[in-house]
Amino acid sequence: MSERIKDELKAIKFNGSQLIETVDVAAIEFPLTVYVDGEEFATIVCSPTDLEQLVIGFLASEGIIRLKDDIDILEVDEVRGFAYVELKVKQSINKEYYSKRMIGSCCGKSRQFYFHNDARTAKTVMSRQKISIAQCFALMSEMQESSQDFLQTGGVHNAALCTISGLLISYSDVGRHNALDKLYGHCLHHNIPLGDKAVVFSGRISSEVVLKIAKIGAGILISKSAPTTLGIDLAADLGITVVGFVRRNQLNIYSHPERIIEAEHLNI
Repeated sequence: MSERIKDELKAIKFNGSQLIETVDVAAIEFPLTVYVDGEEFATIVCSPTDLEQLVIGFLASEGIIRLKDDIDILEVDEVRGFAYVELKVKQSINKEYYSKRMIGSCCGKSRQFYFHNDARTAKTVMSRQKISIAQCFALMSEMQESSQDFLQTGGVHNAALCTISGLLISYSDVGRHNALDKLYGHCLHHNIPLGDKAVVFSGRISSEVVLKIAKIGAGILISKSAPTTLGIDLAADLGITVVGFVRRNQLNIYSHPERIIEAEHLNI
């Protein structure tokens, strides 16, 4: 499988005083159409790397599978842009089921926004892992400094699985959701226990992102970007500590501060 995530483009650059011809480096976008049991399920616009992890994580996020072992065959045709999945237990996939909203009976104020598949697969996180503010900054710096793809293109998102000591694995993609799905696929493929893990992320903390973190099972999400109100409501409901705007020696803690050592006795 190709590991190319970027390519060169001709460009005309204004350098502050004049226009010059130059060569720029840009992130590659790649359409991957996923078939499940012979039926077209979705087309993902993604970076053309780590596609098996992406497909596994995406199908788990959508509730098609729960474990990697639910897949009997997974074949990726990168040249043509197709992924073919055969499940061990065949199922009839109703696409409407995966897009209609369901109002749940949970008392959490954000639960009425769940999709059917989210209600089945998102879980409340019970992790007791704690982390310091200094470790949040260190993990964010490590992820950013290790991403040559972002440093060269500025056009990809990064998602990393971490312990409090450092990064374990990091994935990049033009889509922030894809980066998380690649991370999820890696965790499922390698049966990684997640009770003591955190996810460091470059993208906005939306409700969809928080739901993916709940499905992955990590208790701490650290991002350099902003949250949305529904994202924070969901994080509060699902037991996830969200730390945002981690940059320039500042950060905001939005939910479950008990996992942040310096803030564990404070309330939000």
